[in-house]
Amino acid sequence: MAVNLSEKKTAVAKTSIRVLIIEDNPADAELACHELRKAGFEIKADVVQTPEEFLEKLRSHPYDIVLADYRLPGWSGMDALEMVQKEGKEVPFILLSGTVGEETAVECIKKGATDYVLKDRLKRLPQVVGRALKEKAQQDEGRRAVEKLRLSEEQFRLISENVADLIVVVDLEGRRVYNSPSYKEILGDPNTLRGTDSFNEIHPDDRDNVKRIFEETARTGVGQRAEYRFVLKDGSFRYIESQGSVIRNREGKPANILVVSRDVTERKKLEQQLLQSQKMEAIGQLAGGVAHDFNNLLTVISGFGQLALESLADDAPNRGHLEQVLRASDRAASLTRQLLAFSRRQTLQPKVLNLNEVVTNVEKMLRRLIGENIELVAVPTTDLGRIKADAGQVEQVIMNLAVNARDAMPKGGKLTIETANVELDAAYARAHTVAKPGPYVMLAVSDTGSGMDKNTQAHIFEPFFTTKEKGKGTGLGLSTVYGIVKQSGGNIWVYSEPGRGTTFKVYFPEIQEDADVIETSGAAPRSLKGTENILVVEDEEPIRKLVRAVLESRGYNLLLARDGEEAIAISEGHKGPINIMLTDLVMPGLSGLELARRLAPKRPEMKMLYMSGYTDDTVVRNGLLESSVAFIQKPFTPDALARKVREVLDAPHSSK
Repeated sequence: MAVNLSEKKTAVAKTSIRVLIIEDNPADAELACHELRKAGFEIKADVVQTPEEFLEKLRSHPYDIVLADYRLPGWSGMDALEMVQKEGKEVPFILLSGTVGEETAVECIKKGATDYVLKDRLKRLPQVVGRALKEKAQQDEGRRAVEKLRLSEEQFRLISENVADLIVVVDLEGRRVYNSPSYKEILGDPNTLRGTDSFNEIHPDDRDNVKRIFEETARTGVGQRAEYRFVLKDGSFRYIESQGSVIRNREGKPANILVVSRDVTERKKLEQQLLQSQKMEAIGQLAGGVAHDFNNLLTVISGFGQLALESLADDAPNRGHLEQVLRASDRAASLTRQLLAFSRRQTLQPKVLNLNEVVTNVEKMLRRLIGENIELVAVPTTDLGRIKADAGQVEQVIMNLAVNARDAMPKGGKLTIETANVELDAAYARAHTVAKPGPYVMLAVSDTGSGMDKNTQAHIFEPFFTTKEKGKGTGLGLSTVYGIVKQSGGNIWVYSEPGRGTTFKVYFPEIQEDADVIETSGAAPRSLKGTENILVVEDEEPIRKLVRAVLESRGYNLLLARDGEEAIAISEGHKGPINIMLTDLVMPGLSGLELARRLAPKRPEMKMLYMSGYTDDTVVRNGLLESSVAFIQKPFTPDALARKVREVLDAPHSSK
């Protein structure tokens, strides 16, 4: 069934386009149309679902662009692309998908798709469509140039000398007959290139494939597209996309090949950034899940281990063995905290901060950390904007970057920490796909050390990647930095060359609020015991048993629930007061926060204490865990749990 989605014209000047959409979900088709309308396109869209509908529309109407879902009932977007190619339609073809992986997407583009857009990132669609239409217009211009060449070589020369694209005419052996002036920037005087082999400047790894395509074009007379790396005079290379066309002699036989090329290096860089971002996201999800499970296990190991240790005499024969277990548990907990930082699943309690104050607070510690042979220089900017972040985590970022710089300067050097107000413009955002234009507060950490090559830079934020020898590092320092910065809403970029040092630049979004006052914690409770009623909500049975053992031994009365629904039932059935609810944040069904909201109206006197090994996407994304909310991080020791419970019970009641 074909559906017509014609849009009304407005008084605002718009780009009018006709779009053919292949989509089995009308809502997804409407979302795509909405994004294009919002960007200023006046669209007339036809939506089809079956191959028959698509072919009928393709043959009966001229379209400016085709948008195709990757997966369709009984067929696919790639089937549709093949139909377009067989019909000889030169219309830009953009894939839309919610699930296509990076390797699949790249393969689709190699087979002729113009581009691809993930459905959860439809805001990119207008930009991709605009670029595709522009490239199509340029290709049409190139084809018109070919037609004029058949009429007049002089007319062709005039055109080729006034377009930015690289235009070359070669004979059937690949020797240059003509080069447009645009080649001068990369190969020198075009006149000296006549008669030279056009394959010489193609990267050796790409040369055989390009020759194969060239030979097939000359043999069949059908022009084809090729993408390859072009080696410049200085040894660097650019990514080039070329389209070949056959020039025939008077007898109709192939005589020369016209090749119109375009530099697509910037587009390739953006694609690589997108693929890297997706890869880091996938690794982060895996790391977060692993760390969450390990934190639950470590809570049980360290908790019951501590209880067992407290029951042993100082001279007990197994005391030393148990202490070794607890030390190993502490080291494992440190590793999981770093994994959670990378995966953006740690629980942050952000405040509005002056970054200069954070740098000042950590400066003394840094001087002891980096050693006397490294000069530490701080360059703070006056009137620095505010950021919203967890102060302790920002300090961790500075510390980890300083340690990385120290290790890059074993013979000494200079470490510079700089802050500044910066404005990232649209051009910067285009060059760095994950950045958004706007005001930022920058933290720059620079060293004069050994530097890094491009290959190392591509992997430095991945967990467990390290250039140090075995046993000298975990490879989690920079991945921790990456996760903290990303979870704080910022971005991080590295600038480095071998032998010329390294600079890490961290950009935090500027916040138009006054800095919060960092409150010092109150005095420690005099006693860790009590007789209050505590509702414990935890889906992991071993942790429930641990909490029960710790708190009942200190005199508290416990009500135990396996999930939110059971907690609600217990609360409704318990006639006496419940002084505090200790609940896990992330549970099947109701989360800890949702449970607290449900119970708060019925038990306004009940205080809340949250615990978790990590936070789920909802808490991270919406920032629901505020700085005033009581929280204890897994894994925790029995004393730490008892102290936190007593602290919350003794504190004035808060409405949050």
